Amino acid sequence: MSFLGNVIWLICGGFLSALGWLLSGCLWSVTIVGIPIGLQCFKFAALCFAPFGREVRYGGGFGSLLLNVIWFLVTGIPMALHSLVAGLLLCLTIVGIPFGLQHFKLAKLALMPFGTEIL
Repeated sequence: MSFLGNVIWLICGGFLSALGWLLSGCLWSVTIVGIPIGLQCFKFAALCFAPFGREVRYGGGFGSLLLNVIWFLVTGIPMALHSLVAGLLLCLTIVGIPFGLQHFKLAKLALMPFGTEIL
């Protein structure tokens, strides 16, 4: 069932979300200082390609908190708003509710990516 959900997800906008994460990762990785942030973007791009059947575990310490604050101010807000709007639009229909919930999962992740683990 996860495979079918992931295929439909890619067709219904997941591919564009993953491209957004890839673009953010490339832009962050241009500088040496931004490479850790770029790696997070690439990790979430992989999650965007196949979100069904995967879980996110939150954790981390002070270093993660510091990086999350920087991330939130620079990249997190636009990416979270994108996922939030897409999730709200998809939840307008009954068929789109599972896909909207995946976008909400990505929106939460877009606000606090450091210290998370994707299972």
